[in-house]
Amino acid sequence: MFAIEFSLLAIMGVGPLEMLILGAIGVLLFGKRLPEVGRQLGKGLTEFKRGIHGVESEINSAVNSVSTPTYSGYDEVEDDYQEPTAPKFEPPSEPPQAERDQ
Repeated sequence: MFAIEFSLLAIMGVGPLEMLILGAIGVLLFGKRLPEVGRQLGKGLTEFKRGIHGVESEINSAVNSVSTPTYSGYDEVEDDYQEPTAPKFEPPSEPPQAERDQ
């Protein structure tokens, strides 16, 4: 497991020498408070991960809860439908004017 972590750090450009320098700077800056600072950093990282997990779960639940609309009163919709009506054709009572003139 250490090899995996070490290779990930090496990919990011943080080698053993850089880790040693960062550790020395941490000891110089924080001294006796270093365990407390580490604890607070760990708590902050844990809270950050929980927040990210909460956002991911909200997104997943929103994506999974999208559903197609259903019509519960489908019969009522059919009953309200009225067929369009067209005017009735009535033949003329007199023959066309051209036929009358002949």
